[in-house]
Amino acid sequence: MRLFYIDKGNVIPAVTPKGIIRWAMIMLVLLLAVFGLCACIAAPTPLPPEPTNTPLPPTSTPTPTIVWFPPTSTPTTFSTPLVTPTLDVKAGAGAILLSDDFSQGEAWNLSQTSTASIALGVNELTLALHQPKGYVYSLRREPLLDDFYLEITASPNLCRDGDEYGLLLRASPYTEFYRYSLSCDGQVRLDKYFQGKVYFPQPATLSGDVPPGAPSSSRLAVWAKGREMRFYINDRHQFTVSDGSLRAGSIGVFIRSDGENDLTVSFSDLVIREAQE
Repeated sequence: MRLFYIDKGNVIPAVTPKGIIRWAMIMLVLLLAVFGLCACIAAPTPLPPEPTNTPLPPTSTPTPTIVWFPPTSTPTTFSTPLVTPTLDVKAGAGAILLSDDFSQGEAWNLSQTSTASIALGVNELTLALHQPKGYVYSLRREPLLDDFYLEITASPNLCRDGDEYGLLLRASPYTEFYRYSLSCDGQVRLDKYFQGKVYFPQPATLSGDVPPGAPSSSRLAVWAKGREMRFYINDRHQFTVSDGSLRAGSIGVFIRSDGENDLTVSFSDLVIREAQE
C-alpha cells in the first residue's frame, strides 16, 4: 500500500523525504489531540475494597477475683441490757403481814378447762396454757394492799421466746391493775390497765437478771408506797416507776403465751411485808 498526502491540491507520495516529514507532523498533531481529549475526561473514583472478615484475637480466659475478706451478714441488733444502780431491797422491808406456802387453795382462784388450768401442787400454784396466744391469771382474794413489800418465786417449767409470766398488782374489781412481766427471752417490763386503756410505764427491756427459757427460777420483789414502786429480780433493782393511778388492790399471778407451744409456770413462797422508807 502506498501513502499520499494532499498539499495545496497536489497529491504527493508519502515516501519522499518531504512527505515523510509532513506525515509525521500530522500524526503528532493527531496524537496530541487525542491525549488532550482524554485528559478532559475525569478518571472514575475507584470503589472501596470489599470488607473482609478479619478474625478477632482470641478472648483470654477471665481470672477469678479472690475475695480475701468475704462479706458477712449484719448481726441482729438487740436492746442494751438494763443496768440500774443497786438498791438494798431488804432495807425497805418491814414486818411480815402475810406468808403463803400454797398449801391451801381457798385464797386463790382455781380453774380447769381444756386449754388452761390453775391448780395447787406441792407448795406451789401452777398455771398452764395449751392454747396459742393464750392468757390466764389467778387473783388472791385477800388482803387488799396499798403500801407493801412483796416477794414471790416464779419457776417456768415450759417457756420459750416471748412467753411471759409475773405479777398482777393493785388489781381492782374493774379489771384495772399493774402487770409486772418477765419474758422467756430475757426481758422485763411493767404494763398498766386503767379505765379501759393500756399504758407502758416501763417498756420491755433486756435484763441480765431474767433467766432465759426453762426450767429456771427467779425471786421477784416489789416495793410499793404511795405513787412510787420499785421492782427487783433476785435482789437486784430493775427499775422504779412513779404513778398514782392505782393506790390499792389485790395481788395475783399470770402467764401469757406468745406462740404455739405450751406454757407452764409455778409460783411459790409468797411473803408480804410492810413497806418502809
